[in-house]
Amino acid sequence: MHRAQIILEEWQHEALKSLAEREGKSISAVVRQILTAKLGRRKSKKLESIMGIGTGSDISGRDHDRALYDDP
Repeated sequence: MHRAQIILEEWQHEALKSLAEREGKSISAVVRQILTAKLGRRKSKKLESIMGIGTGSDISGRDHDRALYDDP
C-alpha cells in the first residue's frame, strides 16, 4: 500500500467519518472501498498477457518455457 494525503471539503470528511463509524471501518478503508468501486481492480499487464495460455490440450506443466517464452 502507499500512503496518500488528500485535502477534503469539510462535508466530505464528515460524510466519510460518519460512514466509517456506521460500517465499523477506518476512514482509509472506506476511501479504498469507494475507489475500488469507482476504478475497479486493475490487473497486472504482465499477468493479463499470460492468462489462459495453459488452457490448450497441447500444453502441459512441463511446457512452461514454451508457453511463457515462446521457447520451442
